[in-house]
Amino acid sequence: MKIVITGGAGYIGTTLIPLLLAEGHQVRVFDNLSYGGNPLIPFFRDKNFEFQRGDVRNLEEVKEAVKGQDVVIHLAAIVGYPACRKNPKLAEEVHVGGTQNVIDATSKSQLIFYASTSSNYGEVKEGVCTEETPLNPLSLYGETKTLGEKMLLDSRDTIAYRFATAFGVSPRMRLDLLVNDFAYKAYSEGYLVVYEKHFQRAFIHVQDIARGFLFGLENADKMKKDVFNMGSKDANYNKEEICEILKGKLKLYVHYAEFGSDIDKRNYVISYDKIDALGYRPTISLEEGIDELIDTFEVLDVRNQYTNI
Repeated sequence: MKIVITGGAGYIGTTLIPLLLAEGHQVRVFDNLSYGGNPLIPFFRDKNFEFQRGDVRNLEEVKEAVKGQDVVIHLAAIVGYPACRKNPKLAEEVHVGGTQNVIDATSKSQLIFYASTSSNYGEVKEGVCTEETPLNPLSLYGETKTLGEKMLLDSRDTIAYRFATAFGVSPRMRLDLLVNDFAYKAYSEGYLVVYEKHFQRAFIHVQDIARGFLFGLENADKMKKDVFNMGSKDANYNKEEICEILKGKLKLYVHYAEFGSDIDKRNYVISYDKIDALGYRPTISLEEGIDELIDTFEVLDVRNQYTNI
């Protein structure tokens, strides 16, 4: 298949590319390289890899990127509450305007994958979130990603994945993700201050996210025009549980603050029964991912770690 990945130079994209190439797919990455392109360098050795520089906010560039492609994997985003709060206009332009450009540039014969998010659920104090749970996004990130998801599902053959919070090592590393952030601070400082330790969230390794797209390609007929929570029932953790795992691996002091609060109010338990019933299951546990992170930190250049999907 011919597959174009918007935002393909980012955290998920650079993990996904080698998996697609290994399956024999032709892969085009469409990215504005806001965070650099060094992680893409090894892929240029593969004759099935192509790079096109461009911005999802530019309709003509998007049209050129998707031309002749069988599948569009739409990853381009301003990821997370802090990044969107810092530049709300850009977030709106990318998540809403950029998604509209993908719709306008594609035909109904092209399959689209949309990287949505569990942030759409916001704070759910009781019960377990299924795909039918009313959405309650608490941030501009959640609001605009929720809108982008609806736009695509209403207009195109789309498979939307509401990903759990990602963690783990990628060629384009991120340290702003909760597990990655906690692990790096534990490794480098030996000290963590944690607010609202009971807040619970679901997690998924970035490699399992990438595998999810391959699974979707193989099962598209059963999955298109639908939304799926993507994660594992075994990876719902609260902040205190994550800290306790880290304390078992590193010399770490954790202060659980009784006063103050976390600006990110997401708190929920997710059900993955829908995707599980089709046969998809994550393979990398939170503990395995933390071990991988700790091993990687010794060679990590923290000067080049920014927020990007």
